[in-house]
Amino acid sequence: MSQDVDFGGIFRASRGAAPRRAHRETRAGGFLLRGGFPALAGALDFFAAGAAAVVVQLVYHQAFYGWSGLSAANLQPILIAASTFVLVNALRGDYAFANYLRPRGHFRAIARIWPVVSLFALAVGFLARANDDVSCAAFLLAAVASLVGLAAGRATLCAYVRAEAASGRAAARRVFLVGLEAELEAFARRCQPATCDMTIVGSIVLRDDPETLEDDLTLAAATARMMRPDDIFILAPWSRTEVVEPCVKVFLRVPGRLHLGLGRLFDRFAEARVERSGAITSLNLSSHALGAYEVAAKRAFDIVVASLALLLLSPLLLLCAAAIRLESDGPALFRQRRYGFNREPFRIVKFRTMTTMEDGRQIRQATVDDPRVTRVGRVLRRLNIDELPQLLNVIRGDMSLVGPRPHALAHDQLFERRIALYARRHNVKPGITGWAQVNGLRGEIDTPAKIRRRVAHDLYYIDNWSLGFDVWILFLTVFSRKAYRNAV
Repeated sequence: MSQDVDFGGIFRASRGAAPRRAHRETRAGGFLLRGGFPALAGALDFFAAGAAAVVVQLVYHQAFYGWSGLSAANLQPILIAASTFVLVNALRGDYAFANYLRPRGHFRAIARIWPVVSLFALAVGFLARANDDVSCAAFLLAAVASLVGLAAGRATLCAYVRAEAASGRAAARRVFLVGLEAELEAFARRCQPATCDMTIVGSIVLRDDPETLEDDLTLAAATARMMRPDDIFILAPWSRTEVVEPCVKVFLRVPGRLHLGLGRLFDRFAEARVERSGAITSLNLSSHALGAYEVAAKRAFDIVVASLALLLLSPLLLLCAAAIRLESDGPALFRQRRYGFNREPFRIVKFRTMTTMEDGRQIRQATVDDPRVTRVGRVLRRLNIDELPQLLNVIRGDMSLVGPRPHALAHDQLFERRIALYARRHNVKPGITGWAQVNGLRGEIDTPAKIRRRVAHDLYYIDNWSLGFDVWILFLTVFSRKAYRNAV
């Protein structure tokens, strides 16, 4: 017979009526955190946007007009924008409880939606002829303040939700596991209520023996019926069809949402999802490529910003070039082969900061206090100014303003052999700056952990790209201390 198992006290299949009573009590006590959570989250967004707008407009009108300057006409566009923002998020399903277990991604979602709904509110006011008394300056200040208020409100709610989930007071989804022992152990190690919105209430290990499978499944189904879980996970490699198919057949007759675990192989693919095209069903492992509109928008943004930056920074660039030529012999600019989009090679342009200009099979990385770095070069590298000539690469189309930083060909080939999914970095154009760089992941790569963290950030950027994300990274590149950390 199969047996209930206890992996280090992490979980245990329970018996009797107690689990059902606990289930009802948890559900009743956790309504505000689960059943009523979307309404709570939406109300908080509306309050955060409206309160921030009121405070800023009070300060603005007190400074310029006195207290009597604040009127309903000035608040109306922001309130319309806040209402529309809540409606859009509700329709997108963004107020789901599980979304607030992951703090990342909320600011980018807000930054994408809030400017659009603000413009929509202005358009509504224009068509209704209600904007005559609206101060443009007050509206812009209120819109920016509301954006900050929304971000602060989301961060606060995320922290609260994670704390409640970790303590067990948030009534996480109750899951029951059935499968092979190794798969159950791996699932239990990864499953934490504070991050997965799951609590394992029971499990049955299937012995790896065809003769006992039927008895094991009979016990597993009976145990699951007694436990009344919200979700049932079948955990076995997909290749083991002789185990998976009987499990599915049995548990389709048991109440609860049935899941077929993807296995540890798919943990590397954060965006894996099932797709259907007519009669064909497939598992999409990687994120979709940018559409024609997104590619055009990113390219237009790159050209406009890079051209303006070259024009405005031309005096600084000429001064840097002159300083390099005066300090040491050699050209002011240094060109080196790198891989770009689709692994197509190009020559990157940088200010020369070293006494050497390596571009062969063996390239020595710059290190702390590297004697090859010149005095002028050390200043340029510290301030990221040595990368500015790559604006020419952006205009030519070899690079983008934001993207994974390209490595020298010799290093690129080495990392690709050693790091899983490293080659996915070539699915987009390389950038002058990137998500890894603004998080302090730059400089010498002297341990495998450093390149893995850098690649993880690059892949996160690829899977979560938006024009607003690019703008945020550019802002951090200039104003964040992390972007200047670890310069060599």
